[in-house]
Amino acid sequence: MTERPALFSFLLGGIAAVGFAPLELWPVTLGCVAASLWIVHEAPGIRAALWRGWLFGFAHFLIGNNWIAKAFTYQDAMPHALGWIAPGVMALYLGVFPMAAAGVAWRFRGARPDAPFVLSFAAAWIATEYLRGTLFTGYPWNPLSEIWLPTPVAASARYFGTYALSGVAVLAAGAVLLAVTRQWRTSAAMLALPILLGVTALEQPAPTRIAANAPRVRVVQPDLDQEQRPRDDYAEANLRQLARLSGKPGPAPRLIVWPEGALRFLPEDGYPRQYYWEGAPYETRHRIAALLGPKDVVLTGGNALMFDMAGTLSSATNAIFALDSHARILGRYDKGHLVPFGEYLPARPLLSAIGLARLVPGDFDFSAGRGVGGLDLPAFGRVGFQICYEIIFSGAVVEPGHRPAFLFQPSNDSWFGYWGQAEHLAQARMRAIEEGLPVIRATPTGISAIIDAQGRVLASIPADRPGAIERPIPPAAPPTLFARLGNLIALIVGAAFLLSAIALRRFAR
Repeated sequence: MTERPALFSFLLGGIAAVGFAPLELWPVTLGCVAASLWIVHEAPGIRAALWRGWLFGFAHFLIGNNWIAKAFTYQDAMPHALGWIAPGVMALYLGVFPMAAAGVAWRFRGARPDAPFVLSFAAAWIATEYLRGTLFTGYPWNPLSEIWLPTPVAASARYFGTYALSGVAVLAAGAVLLAVTRQWRTSAAMLALPILLGVTALEQPAPTRIAANAPRVRVVQPDLDQEQRPRDDYAEANLRQLARLSGKPGPAPRLIVWPEGALRFLPEDGYPRQYYWEGAPYETRHRIAALLGPKDVVLTGGNALMFDMAGTLSSATNAIFALDSHARILGRYDKGHLVPFGEYLPARPLLSAIGLARLVPGDFDFSAGRGVGGLDLPAFGRVGFQICYEIIFSGAVVEPGHRPAFLFQPSNDSWFGYWGQAEHLAQARMRAIEEGLPVIRATPTGISAIIDAQGRVLASIPADRPGAIERPIPPAAPPTLFARLGNLIALIVGAAFLLSAIALRRFAR
């Protein structure tokens, strides 16, 4: 590895991606990170260290974001071949964050890899991963901590959160490196933390007994992909499929959840008549109400229109509507964290001039809602909402002061390749663990799921299959430590690692 460090850095970064969903070969990722630590340590100068860190990150994000290529096949405004270029362009930028972590750690290197070097790398990784999730609207896809999901260590996210747990992954990789270099005691000391976290996390809360008449949730996956198979009758065909899969009323109140964008008819009154191109809203609401028992509620994705002062259509929102058995709209949530290049085109005048466009067809950008929120629904309590991409932002999924009973995440994962669908589900599981809240996912083509407050998938519908799952709504856990402190914990853990690295280095000198 030391003869061709650049090549090996690149290969290690790409191979490290197999530790995430759907493959979940997490020991491979730890081994790749350990080898990368060695290569960075052996760099002859800071520039070489930065270059090796960037190559690792570039390859890692190139492979992990391969699913983005599929999204380009759903539009004709840009060449489909750009889909194979887009992950590489993203990786050029995303590789900067592992590069920065490598540069910090190299400054702490000693004669051989040791505890201060590993601790500084872990601290820098926490900081740079947090920055990746916040700068330029943020893109925290596949944080390193998600490799822990197949292991008991993942449960400790309820204490530490995503970013701090990524630092623990670096620490575990460092322990492997120190063991290879025969620093047995230091390696054992570092490995003790993830082992302790895993053992502690085995103590799961006892399952709560749920009454027979407790509220239930029914997740519907129609498996109609308009983007892939455009059809003029899509709105009607989709509504009929949703209705067919929504089941029959029973003795318990049912919350029926439909995916993002499921309702292509406009359910709201008050728009100029010419905009109701897919049927009258009154009729649409009554068709949905006819599916419901007296206490049932439907949550469906759809769109709300926005008009300028002259009454001209100017924009739309990506919304969730709550409808009851009396054909009333109980409330609406508008997506707050929009997807760049999906729901809006950044720097539109500049980028449109060079031929770039949104991946979602349309003449105008979507407008953002006010941000994280929810609705209080009779018989179900408060429901928090996270539409699609919003669920990936650790510490930003619950409205302060309004903790919900559970989170509902409608999504349209038909845009994602196979890897993207599994990776998105993994991130929803991490939010469930962090916040101690169940997460209900409904997607048009999969993977739809009911996730409990410990991040376990209780039931799911595989990708590319129509179906429905119905279960009692899982109970929320008490607010976790992370739910109370958020990413302040990442700052505390990162600072502790860095201060420990400084103290140990000075003690050794």
